[in-house]
Amino acid sequence: MTTVVIFNKPYRVLSQFRASGARATLAGYFSDPTLRAAGRLDYESEGLLVLTDQGSLVQRLTHPRFRTAKTYWAQVEGVPDDAALTKLAAGVTLKDGPTLPATVQRIAEPADLWPRQPPIRYRAAIPTSWLEITLREGRNRQVRRMTAAVGHPTLRLIRRQAGEWSLGALQPGEYRTEHR
Repeated sequence: MTTVVIFNKPYRVLSQFRASGARATLAGYFSDPTLRAAGRLDYESEGLLVLTDQGSLVQRLTHPRFRTAKTYWAQVEGVPDDAALTKLAAGVTLKDGPTLPATVQRIAEPADLWPRQPPIRYRAAIPTSWLEITLREGRNRQVRRMTAAVGHPTLRLIRRQAGEWSLGALQPGEYRTEHR
């Protein structure tokens, strides 16, 4: 039987179990030594992290050849115009090469979004907006680098879905377990 844990990784938690100085890690939430994170979210990112005891599932979710869809909500600085959205969707060239095409759309601020502590910086003269971005690759800090490349740095990043799993109503630090 395979165990799958759907976890809402809080802001400023590392996607690893081993200690890293004073930074919070997954070990503060889980004690099962068989669990492995299927992918990573950087320290400043929030949202869906899938953990499992099944190596083949980790590979299916993370290996580039499977092109598993991952959907993110990105709060960006400014309001991207249609040209910026078209560039993001077509793929942008980063230092490590061009990205694959993505699905990108403007969205309203998600209604079920939890407050972040500390809050996002507020600048009265610069508006922010939200994008939903679905990728089929998973490079290091990819969404952040893509939005910056089109002139709209990411201020807050939340992974909402990976493959068949989504956050649902989980709040930061909460999780649900499935057995298959």
